[in-house]
Amino acid sequence: MIIRRAEKKDCPRLLELVTELAVYEKAPLEVTVTLQHFEESGFGSNPVWWAFVAEENNIVLGFALYYIRYSTWKGQRMYLEDILVTEEARGKGIGKLLMDRLIIEAKEKSFNGITWQVLEWNEPAINFYKKYNASFDPEWVNVSISL
Repeated sequence: MIIRRAEKKDCPRLLELVTELAVYEKAPLEVTVTLQHFEESGFGSNPVWWAFVAEENNIVLGFALYYIRYSTWKGQRMYLEDILVTEEARGKGIGKLLMDRLIIEAKEKSFNGITWQVLEWNEPAINFYKKYNASFDPEWVNVSISL
């Protein structure tokens, strides 16, 4: 298993995995990003996301995608948008390899922490995050505006 930085050529496969995640999270129609926008956002002149992929035999089996979040209280933090290992490759420690690489990245970039969300019903993910002594904050409510 190789953990490496994502490259532009990985984007079609990453979007396949994003769709797999959306199906798992019972929201398959919510993925509306185009490949062109996805590629430009990660590999254009002003990237807004970065990712690591888990690859075996030239097949991307998982990824972790993040961006920089700024907290007026804490400063720069890594925001983990998605971490996913394709269903058939789960249980092999790939998620741990990706999470451990994210932690290294956050430390190298002097971020003061990593923040993310998890659906309250996603017990496998919650149990995975508990292994990292993650704090779960029930006080905050997700808010968004669609444009």
